[in-house]
Amino acid sequence: MIVVTGASGLLGGALVRRLRDRGEQVVTLVRRAPRGPDERFWQPAEGVLDPQALDGARGVVHLAGAPIAERRWSEAYKRELVGSRVDSTRTLVGALRELPRRPEVLVSASGVDFYGDTGDRVVDEGAGKGRGFLADLCGRWEGEAREAETLGMRTAQLRTGLVLSGQGGSLGRMLPLFRMGLGAPLGTGRQYWSWISEDDWVGATLHVLERPELSGPVNLTSPSPVTNAEFTRTLGKVLRKGTLPMPVPGFALGLGLGEFARALLAGHRVLPHKLEDSGYGFAHTDLDTALRAVL
Repeated sequence: MIVVTGASGLLGGALVRRLRDRGEQVVTLVRRAPRGPDERFWQPAEGVLDPQALDGARGVVHLAGAPIAERRWSEAYKRELVGSRVDSTRTLVGALRELPRRPEVLVSASGVDFYGDTGDRVVDEGAGKGRGFLADLCGRWEGEAREAETLGMRTAQLRTGLVLSGQGGSLGRMLPLFRMGLGAPLGTGRQYWSWISEDDWVGATLHVLERPELSGPVNLTSPSPVTNAEFTRTLGKVLRKGTLPMPVPGFALGLGLGEFARALLAGHRVLPHKLEDSGYGFAHTDLDTALRAVL
């Protein structure tokens, strides 16, 4: 049995479907009244989770967290971003601590924002934490997940890049403008974006779940990060739409998006060395091919 949090999200839903297609029993944690035998109730912000909900699981995949890009970052929403990740992880590990027989592994979400703005510098899992709100958030999030190591569990933190999906997510928010021919580089366009297809994200997560040698941070990105300008050109080409020649100035992004604009202008040239060294075979390593596959 695998327990999954955040199963109502884009990636959580895709992971649960793949697990069940493989014949795996999946139990999801939900914050409403359960609607069937494969759901269990929890209130992560209040620290409420019956340890029996996790009893018998061989692994836990923790993906719960408020969406980063759903709204402007007010101070209240920043607190929600932190609490929905840090508090939920603390609640989960607290329930695991109460079990006499614990799952073998806790796989917990994180992000490449952990590294901060790395410019054009190539980084892998050995790089340290960067600066900024999201880097600090990822650091605290991962720290709570690593507490499961004190319980004798293998833990892995999925430092995920930009996930390409035709069903929504960050790419889904870009598509309306690009389909009108209004896509444009952001800022200088020289910042690197580390991406991964939804198919590879699910496949890599299952790979981490099943491989006992994989622990600690694992970058879930393709081996081929691209600049924002290249991403813009490629998406426009795949959609058979032109893109605007002039970039969107950083100050204009700041006026429209507030503090979140910094995340779009930050560079993450991240490589998935742990995945590659452990033998994971990517379905999509080329951005053009990946975009055509998901769209």
